[in-house]
Amino acid sequence: MDGKTVVVTGGTDGMGRGVALARLGRGDEVAIVGRNAEKGAAFLDAAARLGAAGRAHFVLADLSLVAETRRVIGEIGTLFPKIDALVLCARHYRSTRSVTEEGFESNFALFYLSRFLMSYGMTDLLDAADEPMILNVCGPGAGPGEIRWNDLGFERNYHGTDAMMQGGLLNDLLGVGFAVNRPSRKVRYVLLNPGTVATSFSGEYDPETEAQIESLRQAATPIEKGIEPILAMLDDPPAEPISASMMGEPISLAGPSFDLEAARRLYVETEKLLSAVPASPRQPYVMSGGVDAETAGGARLPDLRHRGNHPARRQRAAVGGLGDAGRR
Repeated sequence: MDGKTVVVTGGTDGMGRGVALARLGRGDEVAIVGRNAEKGAAFLDAAARLGAAGRAHFVLADLSLVAETRRVIGEIGTLFPKIDALVLCARHYRSTRSVTEEGFESNFALFYLSRFLMSYGMTDLLDAADEPMILNVCGPGAGPGEIRWNDLGFERNYHGTDAMMQGGLLNDLLGVGFAVNRPSRKVRYVLLNPGTVATSFSGEYDPETEAQIESLRQAATPIEKGIEPILAMLDDPPAEPISASMMGEPISLAGPSFDLEAARRLYVETEKLLSAVPASPRQPYVMSGGVDAETAGGARLPDLRHRGNHPARRQRAAVGGLGDAGRR
């Protein structure tokens, strides 16, 4: 049976990287998206060691920027005629509030807006597959929370945990809205909570939060175990237009986290926000295959297929602020 085509955001570290390499090992073709060229090259190195150099791709981009995310969607379209699965993993914790150059709070931009754009923007490529799915690795089932409808960017009383929790709620509503709007009759939308996994815990933490994260690291599930529900879902997509699960166990969609009216409201608000963001002026850049190439910044960077600027120059020019793993 022919392998699948899988796109993973947040694929240079942690669970995203684990999923990408596991799918390569099963014979799939995989593209990861991230902002760190060195980590992208390391992923391609690992793919080559698996004998999958011709099936591995890295798209360099900062997914906290709307214009960059839109560019990535076009780049993926030049790589593949279809996508069987879109796996959304990228996020990054911030103890101190940060705003992107486009004016969005960073958690909101990366954890929610990029996933909204990728979900709706990839519909044509997903529709070309037999059993397409979007697998949004977020936090369904994590418990009640609050959406600040009048302050989505947390301009008042910011706390990193609250902002991250809101991002999870927004992604729950993203899935519901996608199922209601039905931009595709074929795509299945899956909201998946993997539990606490010993991933990269990408973030910029204050001392108190760092201590809490260190405790989580000690008790967290290893990546190899934590990605098992994701791999199982990719092997056997659900039949329902939308579903949710926590560590492999189904979650009811009857709760307030999946409210239809709230999902419709969020869709309208999101479209309004996105309509004001101009297209990206940046040049495209894709790395594919093996890594017998030049060295830049201490990392061997592939030159088998690239367009646009030299990766070392683009790395220096990338927008700073978010960590490498979170905007992976």
